[in-house]
Amino acid sequence: MRSLIFLLIRILLHVPIAVLGADKYSRYDFPPGFVFGSATAAYQVEGAASEDGRTPSIWDTFAHAGYADGATGDVAVDQYHKYKEDVKLMAEMGLDAYRFSISWSRLIPNGRGPLNPKGVQYYNNLINELISHGIQPHVTLNNADLPQALEDEYGGWINRKIVKDFTAYANVCFREFGDRVSYWTTVNEPNVFAIGGYDQGIVPPRHCSTPFGINCTRGDSPTEPYTVVHNILLAHASAARLYKRNYQVLISKLFISIILLTYQSFAFIGAIYDMQEKQNGFIGISIYTLGAIPNSNSTEDAMAAQRLNDFYIGWIANPLVFGDYPDIMKEIVGSRIPTFTNHESELVRGSFDFLGVIHYTTCYVEDDPGALVLKQRDFNIDVAAKIKNMEDIFLDSEYPILPWGLQVVLEYIKQVYDNPPLYILENGQRTQRNSTLEDTSRVEYLQAYIGSVLDAVRNGSDTRGYFSWSFLDVLEILDGYRSSFGFYYVDLDDPDLKRQPKLSKYWYSHFLKGGSVSSDKVIELKNNFSALSPGHFLQQ
Repeated sequence: MRSLIFLLIRILLHVPIAVLGADKYSRYDFPPGFVFGSATAAYQVEGAASEDGRTPSIWDTFAHAGYADGATGDVAVDQYHKYKEDVKLMAEMGLDAYRFSISWSRLIPNGRGPLNPKGVQYYNNLINELISHGIQPHVTLNNADLPQALEDEYGGWINRKIVKDFTAYANVCFREFGDRVSYWTTVNEPNVFAIGGYDQGIVPPRHCSTPFGINCTRGDSPTEPYTVVHNILLAHASAARLYKRNYQVLISKLFISIILLTYQSFAFIGAIYDMQEKQNGFIGISIYTLGAIPNSNSTEDAMAAQRLNDFYIGWIANPLVFGDYPDIMKEIVGSRIPTFTNHESELVRGSFDFLGVIHYTTCYVEDDPGALVLKQRDFNIDVAAKIKNMEDIFLDSEYPILPWGLQVVLEYIKQVYDNPPLYILENGQRTQRNSTLEDTSRVEYLQAYIGSVLDAVRNGSDTRGYFSWSFLDVLEILDGYRSSFGFYYVDLDDPDLKRQPKLSKYWYSHFLKGGSVSSDKVIELKNNFSALSPGHFLQQ
């Protein structure tokens, strides 16, 4: 533990820091093949919640119970019907890739069993439309929207039965779409899904218990988060193993030549070539990260920051890299955290081709050994740490622009987990929804954070892609339609749900198409925005 603390301090002291207003850069400063995209998720963007055979998910149930300001994804921004229009906007913008999630209950309405042909058709149409415009589809299999049928039947993620059902669902996705999809994320940010959904009860499926959660009618906060993450890791590993064995064909031409010389079977060789061309993709899982910074130079605060890293990042990454949970978690949580069998440990360890990093803001961490009662929105008491600027994370105000926090996360993962391939799958600035399209703070945020990614890459991080959250203003899980992350504003009062570009769209498009960006470019775009987008101020 002490060696990790010293490592954390060394990272904080010596990582090259990207700062707002750094030297100008362009996408060509990144390595060849580095991917830039944007992201959304099914329930937040699709709409058509009860159309064409889709059944409710736990997110539908959560939304219809009146949480997140009573906002629902029944219509959302209607990408289900407007996907062609949206893909055209993506292509005009210059996106390399689009990250979206598949609605399990749209594809398999009962959670298991017969497929919904309309659901298969929709995702085929979306994927084909993306590819026809030169945009890579990056697919997340599950983003907080487990079919309600499985939640009702056996409790969903708290039951080991989910491993089999998730693997079968993943198999359907690999089989139906894997000839065109090369990047798969199994489960979105299982760490904060478990904390929010099973400890605090502020996101689906609202499990919690007093005094830890808020007005929950079921759950057990001290145990269920650990059970849920354990089952998610086993489900991820099972799906990854299936993908690698049955779909991820990695047969070299040299090996094919040896078979040809040995068996002289051209038909067999042709079949292998067909398999090789069909699927040769990558599979991973995403982790929500905070740039955990000690609130002082005391050893106690440094230890608290390290505990937070273990309980957030290590909770997921340690089993994937080393086959078990961090020692400090096992020591503190004790019998409440499940134990991997030797077989499970081997199954989970190495079950990824990449890790997805989700990062929005940095937190300042203070030791809190005497905490006896959790405060609203604090993490589990087990961490014994207090986040001093918790309001930056959960309120609907703008995030402070602290790009070095992301750089610290990338450097930490590089050093602690042997520099795995990384994709930043979500990063973005939150603003009030009904504000100006001249979202200068979002542009400044992007300018700074993408610059920090470049610095991390130059410092040896194996980061291979960056996805901004989000392509459009969408339904947000905590605050409905109050806040905005998108490059396009969507007028929810307009029957046609018109998409209106923001200043950030023009900045990102300029960058994506090879233009250099700097603080001067932000000023230039801002000065010219009226001409770029007439009528650029929204109704307050």
